[in-house]
Amino acid sequence: MLVQIYEISSPEEASALGDLGVDHIGVLVGDSSFPRERPIDHARLIFSAIPSTSKSSALVLSSDVRLIEHVISELKPSILHLGASTDLLTPSTVRNLKKQCSYLTVMRSIPAVGDESIVVAKSYDGIADMLLLDSHGPGDIQIGALGVIHSWEIDRKIVESVRIPVIIAGGLGPDNVIDAIREVQPTGVDSKTKTDKDDGSHMKDLQKVRRFVARAKSRQE
Repeated sequence: MLVQIYEISSPEEASALGDLGVDHIGVLVGDSSFPRERPIDHARLIFSAIPSTSKSSALVLSSDVRLIEHVISELKPSILHLGASTDLLTPSTVRNLKKQCSYLTVMRSIPAVGDESIVVAKSYDGIADMLLLDSHGPGDIQIGALGVIHSWEIDRKIVESVRIPVIIAGGLGPDNVIDAIREVQPTGVDSKTKTDKDDGSHMKDLQKVRRFVARAKSRQE
């Protein structure tokens, strides 16, 4: 079971998460258009601390293709995670990005809001390398980072409908990750809000991360 953790804010956190067995260590990267985005220079420092046993993931919420291309060229992440709303960043645009950077693993966020999400997910099947299913608020120009769960039944239907790996997100933490895996049977699980410290700092609580990793990886079937 792959474990992905966002939003890493320092090289020290990145190193610690790698030691805890986190597979994908994610940084929110951008030009300050969204809260908590890290500038490219800071993201580079964080990525440099990720152990070789883990992969770097650059989450870009913007639909600005020039910004996305700049992030790719400057950071060369193991994974490019595209989190803009699917009406702003279309499958054809993602296909063109893949053509330009064939070496890159592209993860596409999909809003899990109803049966229509299955159609959206299938439109990226064979274009993106993997999907991330996340909660989505009406009118939001980005997907996820809400800290709330959505329908795992929809997630399960998407897993069964596409050929590429699926990671599930949306309010997952140590207390519910086993139930989510049992219900959905994904390739991986993602946590942001529920593995943060409780002080509002958005820094990671390493004990929560440790429990999340242990419980997720106990469900290997």
